[in-house]
Amino acid sequence: MDQRTFIFIGRSGCGKGTQARLLSEYLEKQNPAHKTLYISSGSELREFIKGETLTQRLAKEIYDKGGLQPEFLIVNLWAEALVKGYTGTENIIMDGMPRKYHEAGVLDSIFDYYKIPRPLVVHLEISNEESTKRLLARKRFDDIAEEIANRLSWYDTDVVPTIEYYRKNKAYRLIDINGERPIEEIHKDIISQL
Repeated sequence: MDQRTFIFIGRSGCGKGTQARLLSEYLEKQNPAHKTLYISSGSELREFIKGETLTQRLAKEIYDKGGLQPEFLIVNLWAEALVKGYTGTENIIMDGMPRKYHEAGVLDSIFDYYKIPRPLVVHLEISNEESTKRLLARKRFDDIAEEIANRLSWYDTDVVPTIEYYRKNKAYRLIDINGERPIEEIHKDIISQL
């Protein structure tokens, strides 16, 4: 199996991180020569806002309100992860990115720069109600009802157009996966699409 690239996209709490981890394990078992570079916009951002610079403090204010970060900041976080971690041999799994339509275009330029074939886009579908239930159950510090409602509202206004960009762009293959099923069943469904 050759080197592969994937984008996981879906509502908060849809299981992107879990499925990304399972896919990474599967890919590395199939071909141990290709390690996986896992880039999670949420994880990168949560780490970033621990700092004390002006940019980090402003990003934390947005984060604490459940808002959507400016494109330049998120793109910078991805770029830094790629510059530091990509050697040209890894599988790449991108979790929760891009979140805005314009970010998808920037990501296109990254794929062109590194000569990375267009990734498989895995859209994990869950309802607003299921997302809210899962986020409240995981009890992470940023998962409170008001912030969850904010995140779900910008999902509809910002992320859905991005999903449609991938759905209509012939350079990409987007698969819709029902995310309201058992974890292993979802994983098998994704593997069957490879």
